[in-house]
Amino acid sequence: MSKTIAEINEKIKLGKAVVVTAEEIIDIVKKKGSKKAAEDVDVVTTGTFGPMCSSGAYFNIGHTKPRIKLGGGRVTLNDVPAYTGIAAVDIFLGATAIPDDDPRNRIHPGDFNYGGGHVIEELVAGKDVRLVASAYGTDCYPRKKLETWISLKDINEAVLFNPRNAYQNYNVAINSSNKTIYTYMGILKPNYGNVNYSTSGQLSPLLKDPFYRTLGIGTRIFLGGGIGYVAWPGTQFNPGVIRNDLGIPKRGAGTLAVIGDLKQMKARWLVGTSMIGYGATLTVGIGVPIPILSEEILINAAATDADIVATIYDYSDAYPNLKPDIVAEVTYAQLKSGKIIINGKEVPTGSLSSYSRAVEIAGILKEWILKGQFPLTEPVAYFPGPDSGVSVKPLNERPLEP
Repeated sequence: MSKTIAEINEKIKLGKAVVVTAEEIIDIVKKKGSKKAAEDVDVVTTGTFGPMCSSGAYFNIGHTKPRIKLGGGRVTLNDVPAYTGIAAVDIFLGATAIPDDDPRNRIHPGDFNYGGGHVIEELVAGKDVRLVASAYGTDCYPRKKLETWISLKDINEAVLFNPRNAYQNYNVAINSSNKTIYTYMGILKPNYGNVNYSTSGQLSPLLKDPFYRTLGIGTRIFLGGGIGYVAWPGTQFNPGVIRNDLGIPKRGAGTLAVIGDLKQMKARWLVGTSMIGYGATLTVGIGVPIPILSEEILINAAATDADIVATIYDYSDAYPNLKPDIVAEVTYAQLKSGKIIINGKEVPTGSLSSYSRAVEIAGILKEWILKGQFPLTEPVAYFPGPDSGVSVKPLNERPLEP
């Protein structure tokens, strides 16, 4: 049995496609078996909604009268610094950027951290944002100061561009030290007091297509409540990690660089997020359709939380010091039970990502496809596979010359 994306798109166009979510396909396979399910089902939809620090947006704010050259100058949006080294009125705002002197951002326990992710959420919500800029002035761009309010409807382009999203599996975090630590994986209590994770498991896009057989550059996706695209393999793309019998990575592996029109998106699916003691980030909603082109693809798409293994790292020592030590391996079924056993001790688990929102994303994407609003795309190029030799390297630190 084999299908093509073109054949599935024709069925979508005629209203005959069978589309189910990554949750629904699990029960279908139990009842029908993988061979029959692969024949009957055309698309499986996935979803994830969690903090994704490697995110941001670029804007073209439009030319002022007289013109100003923001490139090489300084720009803040609600006091959050944006990157200006692009062109006259193009700027980039990173999700983790924070104000230089905001007392809320002292980065210690108890602080609230307002940053770029919050600015992006406010813009998407239709709010006005205060832009303050200074420039050095040139003959062609003589203006040196600009203070104004902007909104998405006022500016030319607003594009969400995230270099690394939708991690294919990710670390589970624990703390063996005798003090509480504050991380991007949340607050970790001392002496194995809690465990935090941040992946939707059996709904997570890259865990349901672990060999990247159906997605690549140009894949159309649900992004932040609108339509986006996979632009490139995400940074730290690392497919050659250890995998289980189904080929699903046990460690952080593939990632997605994604892009989409911010003006289409919704604040429900792009949420500025504060991590106490760490800083600011952006919680992003992503959904990826998996065309069922073969039984092999269907089998992976039907993997359950019990089939998917994650790795626990000690964030008090092994993680910050780049040690390969692992505490244990655990399934997402165990994590989602609310407690696991570590060294004979019962440890409560908590998720930074929202499984209920992931379910909602997969459902929205399913409806878009069924209504003919979301045809599937054939990738322009596919991603490197597990045997490609692509890997992530640590920085080779070299002392600067005295």
